[in-house]
Amino acid sequence: MQKKLIALAVAGLASTGAFAQANVTVYGVADATFDVVRASGDAQNELGNTTRVSTNSSYIGFKGAEALGNGLTAVFQFESGVGFDNNGALGATRDSFVGLSGGFGTVVLGKLTAPTRALGGAVDVNAGATGIGSNGALLGKLGGGLVSGATPFNTAVQDAALCGRSSVCVSPFDDRWTNAIAYVSPSFAGLNATVAYVANENKAFHGAATSANTSGYDVGVKYANGPLMAAVTYNAVRFGDTDSTKASDLRVGGVYDFGVASIRAIFDRVRGDDNFGRATQNVFGLGGTFNVTPAGKIIGQAYLARDVKADGKSVDDTGAKLFVIGYEHSLSKRTILKAVYSHLNNDKNASYDYGINAVGLNSVNGASNGAGGVMSTDGATLQGVQIGLRHSF
Repeated sequence: MQKKLIALAVAGLASTGAFAQANVTVYGVADATFDVVRASGDAQNELGNTTRVSTNSSYIGFKGAEALGNGLTAVFQFESGVGFDNNGALGATRDSFVGLSGGFGTVVLGKLTAPTRALGGAVDVNAGATGIGSNGALLGKLGGGLVSGATPFNTAVQDAALCGRSSVCVSPFDDRWTNAIAYVSPSFAGLNATVAYVANENKAFHGAATSANTSGYDVGVKYANGPLMAAVTYNAVRFGDTDSTKASDLRVGGVYDFGVASIRAIFDRVRGDDNFGRATQNVFGLGGTFNVTPAGKIIGQAYLARDVKADGKSVDDTGAKLFVIGYEHSLSKRTILKAVYSHLNNDKNASYDYGINAVGLNSVNGASNGAGGVMSTDGATLQGVQIGLRHSF
């Protein structure tokens, strides 16, 4: 089963074998697909078909360790995304850190995948938890308005965040935290805990034009033993903007692997507060895999985002549904041929986009429709097919 999780990199260090070598290891993934994506709404705002080549979270990394004696090991990792379908560039855009590991556990500092993001990736059925079928389309987005890197949402109006075409369009809880420090406990009979803190390094000084003072924490407890993995995580963040925006995400999820098949489930509850009020939303996900041959498996998952509640009252038609079916065929231990069909159905007042390789749905909100009116992509339906190859090295 060539399932490669977007695992919490620091949690992986709790395994003493992870960095047994003294030399630097070069590793990565090259994943490319040919996509046909269709975005449709009402007749006036029909967006039509798009074809593209996507490189689905491809990356290259360098990691290593040095034994220091007395049971201590220095560890490091630099990891960069590689968008080789266009003019990409290398940089520490993915999990990159330096730290110390020993009998006490592991402490690392840098840009980190924290427990909440790791759990979302662990239950996703797609290899690498990437592509248009990933569960990042719905998890943690609070009506589509809470997206990493965008201006924080406004709970009074639930504005959809702007996500450009082919961009990453996930919630802050499903992105990596910069300026972070994390502690990972040793594993006790399959049980371990992770605590991460995000420093307020972006704090604006007095007189700054834009208010900013982002800080947060992410905690998780995970049990992994035999065929069962189960975890509970909680992530809270204060954006420190002029609207006093803060958000939190509670997740409970797990995977049971039967050998020939697996089943995965997750519950996600996100909450946002600002000067305008409070908003909450629940998301439910269920997925599974089934090995039809020794080298091939069917994957599928369904996610439901319920209506947003503003100050306890439901905001009608602000939810969405995601349905994914696909097939992955292992040509070797490192190479997979894959085909995925994804269907994202927005309610009439919602505007979710794919989490990985967004269509750019919300980037046209407020633009002219060419007929003297203003376009709105609320209620749009996204359908896409990806066919391609994933190679790990």
